[in-house]
Amino acid sequence: MLVRAYQKRVYWLVRKMVIDHDDADDLTQEVFIKVHRAIDNFREDAQLFTWIYRIATNECLSYLNKKKRRFFLPIEDVGQQLVSKLDSAAHITGDDIQNRLQKALLKLPDKQRLVFNLKYFEEMPYEQMAEVTGTSVGALKASFHHAVKKIEDFLSDD
Repeated sequence: MLVRAYQKRVYWLVRKMVIDHDDADDLTQEVFIKVHRAIDNFREDAQLFTWIYRIATNECLSYLNKKKRRFFLPIEDVGQQLVSKLDSAAHITGDDIQNRLQKALLKLPDKQRLVFNLKYFEEMPYEQMAEVTGTSVGALKASFHHAVKKIEDFLSDD
């Protein structure tokens, strides 16, 4: 039931972070394996949806960090690698503006990209984002503001 209820939302959250469909599919599966293993530890002090999203965001950030360490790539190279996947993915459709936005997002640090995705695409309130990320509302607002500024700069330079 959990997979059916949350799979699409988790997949798209993960997909916006890692770009590649196969990686997003694998990570989504990992998220639900972790949810299944840890469901007894769910304290119900947060919404189930929030708890699952927290697991998903942690999986995404861990995956991206492992990828950087495994290939000894600087942050810019991983971002460039994701941009090239975005350009070559036949199943990604969208107009030029959407494509440029995705490229701008890939220039952001992982945590700023996560905050932007949660706020802009998921329309998640800051209070819920704070529960998902374990970050204060003020820090999230600052991250979102910085992300928006960087995106605007990228799009105006492009």
